[in-house]
Amino acid sequence: MFFKIIRAILGPIIIFLAFITRPKKIKRSEEAQRAADQMAEKLTLYQFRTCPFCVKVRNEIYRLNIKVKLCDAKNDAKCRSELLENTGKIKVPCLRIEENGAVRWMPESNDIKEYLNQRFANIGI
Repeated sequence: MFFKIIRAILGPIIIFLAFITRPKKIKRSEEAQRAADQMAEKLTLYQFRTCPFCVKVRNEIYRLNIKVKLCDAKNDAKCRSELLENTGKIKVPCLRIEENGAVRWMPESNDIKEYLNQRFANIGI
């Protein structure tokens, strides 16, 4: 009960701080942005809205100006079961990457940020 109260108080604070500290978006030409969006179509971020590590990854997605599907593994039973079935645990953030017909799952916010930067930071810049 105590931790639920703490989360209820801290959650909105985390979201507010994430909003006011959002980085600037990368600006690309229309063609380069279409290419980045197309590359990002096969990515899904399994996350909790108020998780600080998820916020860190979402801010990076925002900065990189890409559209990654978000899956709420806390409140969406389907997302939660997909995450559990494919990774063996409910641990967020976790990036689902579909490439060349294969699917891989990447946990850990720093690894996700590094992967996203390698793939998207230099497109059209």
